[in-house]
Amino acid sequence: MSREETAGVDLKDHVVDIPDHPTPGVTFRDISPVLAHPEALAAAVDRLTEAARDLGVQRVIGAEARGFLLGPAVARELGAGFILARKPDKLPRATIGVTYELEYGTDELQVHADLLPSGTRVLVHDDLLATGGTARALCALVERLGGEVVGCSFLAELAFLGGRAALAPHDVFSLISYED
Repeated sequence: MSREETAGVDLKDHVVDIPDHPTPGVTFRDISPVLAHPEALAAAVDRLTEAARDLGVQRVIGAEARGFLLGPAVARELGAGFILARKPDKLPRATIGVTYELEYGTDELQVHADLLPSGTRVLVHDDLLATGGTARALCALVERLGGEVVGCSFLAELAFLGGRAALAPHDVFSLISYED
C-alpha cells in the first residue's frame, strides 16, 4: 500500500471511545480498529516512520505489551532494530530494569542488558502517551545503558494529562491528540 493511498486516512476515525472503562469517568481509547483496518495500519506505520526518518534511529524500544504493536514495524521501516522492554522475569538472559510510578502504584520494565550498545540512537515508542510514566521509564533505561534518546513517538496522546511535559527535554510526536 502506497503512502498516496493512505494519505487521506484519518486515524482518529478508527479509534473507538469506550466511556466509563475501566472505571466511571474514564474514557478508554481503543486503538485495535486502527490495527485491524489495513489502510489505517499502513498510515500509522508510515506516519510514525516519517516523523522519525531524520533522527538517525538505530534502535526502537517499546514497552510490553502495546509498545510491541507498531514499534517493530517502525523499526523495520527505519532500518533499525527493536528492543523489547518487558515486565520482570520475562526475559531469559541478563537484564537491567527500572521501577517507575503509575497512577495506581509502581511497575518495572526490564531489557536484555546486551542489546543496547553505549551511544546507540534510540526512539522510544508506545501506543499511548498519558502521564508519561512508562515512556519516562523507557528513557531512563536507555540512558542508564548509555544510549541516546532521540525522540519519543506515540500513536495517540491524551494531551490533557501532561505526559509531553513529563518527557522534557525529549522531543515527542504523536499522530492523534486528545485535548480532553
